[in-house]
Amino acid sequence: MSGIKYWLWLRNLQGLNNRACLRLWTHFSSPEHIYYADIEEYAQIPQLTKAQIRALEDKSLDRAEQIMEDCARLDIRVITIADAEYPDRLRAIEDAPCLLYVKGSWPDFDSEAAVAVIGSRNSTPYGIRVGQALGYELSKGGAYIVSGLAARGDAAGHFGALLAGKKTAAVLGCGVDVVYPAENKRLYADIESDGVLISEYPPGTRPVGTHFLERNRIISGLSVAVIVVEAKMHSGTQNTVRHAIEQGRDVYAVPGPVDSAYSEGTNRMIQEGAGVVTRAWDVLEELERWFPDKIEAKLFELPPILQRAEKPKSTAAAKETVAEKTEKQIDNRNEIEYIEIENAKDRFTDDQIRILLTLSNQPMIVDDIAETTQIPVRRVLSALTMLEIDGLVKQESGNRYILNAVIQQ
Repeated sequence: MSGIKYWLWLRNLQGLNNRACLRLWTHFSSPEHIYYADIEEYAQIPQLTKAQIRALEDKSLDRAEQIMEDCARLDIRVITIADAEYPDRLRAIEDAPCLLYVKGSWPDFDSEAAVAVIGSRNSTPYGIRVGQALGYELSKGGAYIVSGLAARGDAAGHFGALLAGKKTAAVLGCGVDVVYPAENKRLYADIESDGVLISEYPPGTRPVGTHFLERNRIISGLSVAVIVVEAKMHSGTQNTVRHAIEQGRDVYAVPGPVDSAYSEGTNRMIQEGAGVVTRAWDVLEELERWFPDKIEAKLFELPPILQRAEKPKSTAAAKETVAEKTEKQIDNRNEIEYIEIENAKDRFTDDQIRILLTLSNQPMIVDDIAETTQIPVRRVLSALTMLEIDGLVKQESGNRYILNAVIQQ
């Protein structure tokens, strides 16, 4: 039986929380020793309760074996706190997770300028726009975006990073095989393909409120800095900030309208000493000192999809609804753009360039695009999403795509 099996046995015992598992690991030095110890040895650890000691008498490995089977079937890795690839910066925090379930491409976090970009689940259009822009600019500058894949606020940072053609990490409050919220289904697939999904909960775990509070310490623990885009005075976002402060992380906040409840928390944070962020450069300048080989501290031009719309020139235009403005933006994307690939390599990822060179005015289904370009379907979908946002491809009925640009090789 492998060491992983014993870790899974320990961490999934009913009534035994992560802190208790850490105490046991510190005392016994390995999960195998914990498994084979007897009740008298457990009683030598004063912090353990009688209920926790009783829980350790359950030596069944059925649950651990089931999790191992699930992980193998779902292509999920398990990284334990004793493993070399477990990040030192996360291992150093209080209540560091004993193990992590990972799906996707695991980075060397200790060498990354990882920055958490977080916001409210009820973010305003202002918060979403700023979060997306920060995710994009920070990624372009060499930072690695970490967030929680929650609706709207967290999703914005992830979206910006992917739009920049960079990887991003999502820390979940459910199993890494569970898509939550449902509206982030496409974003989940993109991160799985071009980033990493992380959780301390086994496959199949459904989202529970307390899980989201617990995962916040991991978001800040993996990062060197935390940026709060929007937050109410009392919210889960503020919970992440408290963890960040306790962990010694740099904390930044985006100023917002004084009459917005979703900026009350960030404006108060600035009053209490948090760094002020209006552009990613404000953070990149600081990060460059610690990660000179990673960070390029400069101002980056935002792609059209993230640029702020001009103010209406008339009172009538000012009365347009959000839906009407969105419809106009979509209509504007129908204009054909001329692209010289040789001069646009900084604008697109390699996958996007191959797809642009493959598509034409004849509709193609995703499977045919994948076969022609030899790019995995998940990456094709990710690239198509970004190209569709830029208006360079169009989706037609039957999930078929056509080129909406003139491409010059």
